[in-house]
Amino acid sequence: MTAPGLTTNRAPFIEEVRGKGEIYIGQPYELYSEENQDTWRRLFARIKPKWQKYANPKFMEGVNNLAMDPNAVPKLDDINKFLCPLSGFSAKAVSGYVPAFLFFDCLRNRAFPTTITIRDGKNLDYLPEPDIFHDVAGHVPMHTDKLFADVLVRFGEVAHTAAEMVADIPDEHERVRRVESILKAMARFFWFTIEFGLMKRSGGGLCVYGSGLLSSCGEIEHCMESPEVQRFPFQLEWVINQYFEIHHYQPLLFVVDSFDHLFEEVDRLEAWMKDGKLNNVSPGEPHANEADLKSFLHAGASSVKA
Repeated sequence: MTAPGLTTNRAPFIEEVRGKGEIYIGQPYELYSEENQDTWRRLFARIKPKWQKYANPKFMEGVNNLAMDPNAVPKLDDINKFLCPLSGFSAKAVSGYVPAFLFFDCLRNRAFPTTITIRDGKNLDYLPEPDIFHDVAGHVPMHTDKLFADVLVRFGEVAHTAAEMVADIPDEHERVRRVESILKAMARFFWFTIEFGLMKRSGGGLCVYGSGLLSSCGEIEHCMESPEVQRFPFQLEWVINQYFEIHHYQPLLFVVDSFDHLFEEVDRLEAWMKDGKLNNVSPGEPHANEADLKSFLHAGASSVKA
């Protein structure tokens, strides 16, 4: 019988640390099985040609700057030795899901919550939750670019502003409702940019910078080549009111002009929030779970006490 190693949904180590309530953990590299290592090799080998064809040039620079080994699951300590001097960011190992405010607060402090498990080698194509390939191979190369890294920090600052704003609402029911709407808007913005964003190429055409696309061998090509995909210029009013579903290739994507443009849109997101324009966004996915709501409400209450 194959050792479970650190396979997603089959890792005793993760069950143990979650049982202790630990979110931020170490990476017990010795627990990766040969099956885990083989899964990484296969994932990397089949997607690299797609990166070379479709990925944002800054992403490819990041892959090279991180000296990412195509034959072995990365050690986060090694990744961080290359990453930190470039943008101040680091990959921070976590035991699984991180409540929304804590996640954004990590970004504000230039730390990226990073899953350490890896998907089952029998199911390379689809994983409903993040794994180390999605997080390290999909997200982290973009974090080597200072402009992009600053976008993430700015997004974390917007989350802080949100928590402080809702803390001033005296009525509890309205406070929860407002948090839910703002969270929905922020999640949609993050989804259609950081996770599934497209960008104009300087010489014409489009390229991919969203990690959900960059970590999917099938979808990275589909999003660029399929006539079924709608690709619209980024419009904030559309993005914050557009629901999404995670269990299939995305039929609708948004295109930014540059990372400077993306940073400006995060600024505008915060301005709209302060003006009350995120208080009643359209219903539908994603739905904020109890842990996400509590994380914002608790952070807001703490800011008032401070």
